[in-house]
Amino acid sequence: MNLEQIYIQFRQKIKEFILRRVRNEQAAEDIVQDVFLKIHNKIDTLRDERKLESWIYQIARHSITDHFRQKKNLPLDRDEIPDVDSGQDDENFRKVADGLEPMLELLPDHYRDAIKLTEFEGLTQKEMADKLGISLSGAKSRVQRARAMLKDELLQCCHFEFDRFGKIIDYYRVSCPCCPANSKE
Repeated sequence: MNLEQIYIQFRQKIKEFILRRVRNEQAAEDIVQDVFLKIHNKIDTLRDERKLESWIYQIARHSITDHFRQKKNLPLDRDEIPDVDSGQDDENFRKVADGLEPMLELLPDHYRDAIKLTEFEGLTQKEMADKLGISLSGAKSRVQRARAMLKDELLQCCHFEFDRFGKIIDYYRVSCPCCPANSKE
């Protein structure tokens, strides 16, 4: 795909993506121009054309971050920027998430309950502490340990590739009976 085709296909979607975050038409237009300038200058670094859309959105997110840093002249945490993922990112996330349930069952009961209450049922750690009759610091510790245990299980099961913000960009199974059969080998 040449640069003109990329511009035609993605310009409007990228502008809407940026506009939802900066809420200023002129600033959004400036950022769009910056994004496509970066695409033009770095298109040769894209190794896999199937990841073109993810790559473009990553450039857009970085450009938005740069915009806010320049505007406020303060460091900006990337987590402050809402994220809209491409379909491929959603698919990777769904596949990994599908493998979590069997892994949760491997955790000791009190850790499994901590994850289920906070992550799946949406309770705050304070609400979880009250429900389980434990201290808030105990609840926080339990959730943190449960997340670490789940992460260890995932990392033993699969090899993950992350972007610089810790977002999964690709993965493949190493040895895992828990992951869905349709994930990459």
